[in-house]
Amino acid sequence: MTQHYDVAIAGGGVMGSAAAYFLAADPAFDGSVVVIERDPSYENCTTARSWGGFRQQFSVPENVRMSQFGIGFFREIAEHLAVDGEAPDLGFKEQGYLFLASADSRAQLEANCAVQWAEGAAVSLLEPAEIAARFPWLNTEGIAAAGFGHANEGWMDPSTLMHGFRRKARALGVEYRHDEVVSVEVSGGRVMGLGLGKGGTLACGTLINAAGPQAGALAALAGAALPVGPRKRMTYVFDCRAALPPLPLTIDATGVACRPEGGQYLATISPPEDQDRDCDDFELEYDTFETVIWPTLAHRVPAFEAIKLTRAWACHYDYNAFDQNAVLGPHPEIAGLLFCNGFSGHGIQQAPAAGRATAEWIVHGGFQSLDLSALLYARIAEGRPVKESNIV
Repeated sequence: MTQHYDVAIAGGGVMGSAAAYFLAADPAFDGSVVVIERDPSYENCTTARSWGGFRQQFSVPENVRMSQFGIGFFREIAEHLAVDGEAPDLGFKEQGYLFLASADSRAQLEANCAVQWAEGAAVSLLEPAEIAARFPWLNTEGIAAAGFGHANEGWMDPSTLMHGFRRKARALGVEYRHDEVVSVEVSGGRVMGLGLGKGGTLACGTLINAAGPQAGALAALAGAALPVGPRKRMTYVFDCRAALPPLPLTIDATGVACRPEGGQYLATISPPEDQDRDCDDFELEYDTFETVIWPTLAHRVPAFEAIKLTRAWACHYDYNAFDQNAVLGPHPEIAGLLFCNGFSGHGIQQAPAAGRATAEWIVHGGFQSLDLSALLYARIAEGRPVKESNIV
């Protein structure tokens, strides 16, 4: 017998689990929810391999607002996700983001700051002398300005957040199933059911696509075009001989980013645009560290001249090639198909807002708390990109 659920969620990472939690926690919703996750170990999922950053420094107002809600949610995590009196410990590190700009990129930084200030973000625009005084460990050569989030920016443990959403959703009655969606039945312009990798089918009234880097492939099963796929990003972990004060997450004008992690440091850079293609492997690439990242770090932070690489890992962004922004809400022609995809590296901080927005669309027929209509799927079909310039 085919089981029926009011809502099926494909993907049990932070997005799928956030949507499941907000659905189950909404007093106006009394339906059934199943989350289908192909890898319940979460070993290779994007959430588990992310840096867990949270920031307000974006160029699109909706991104600032979503992250602001997320930061507030993290601060009150015990009120939302405690189960039997036990709340997740996110390991909250509020050490800020420091975006460095060259003379060529200063105008964009100033424009970004104007957007952030309009949203009430605690961000300072620093001149070179101010940067040098505040961060004496930094070499300011070639730096024309910096944006610094002096409050509500930093990082936390992304896996703890994901499992916190999952545990609370299950406590509220959401079912999690170890399986994979291999087909989507669409009839009369409406999602009717799903075929599963272990065999069998299930019927559903609504399908939420929360499949992360595989979101584009899942959408194609329903006959929908979604320009979201897996883009590989490398993280390099290194030791430094010199003792440094607590560093913010620092993004050089070249795109090289680093931050502390315990007694070590993490570093990364996105590939050049012409070399950045969808891929699904986790092969480690060390050449970029030796030829690009280390020389840049050593120049920008003199103490990083004497460092030792200790390990590395690869992850996949759920990269939206259209405009690097989230894709939310319903498909305009396939009823019952909703998107929660394409966060392009800033999904952890926006998971609470995205999960809430997705649940609101199902329960109330539209966005209620935040107007996220600029991020609706319809913009893709209509060719209206909402470009985010602050991608790390």
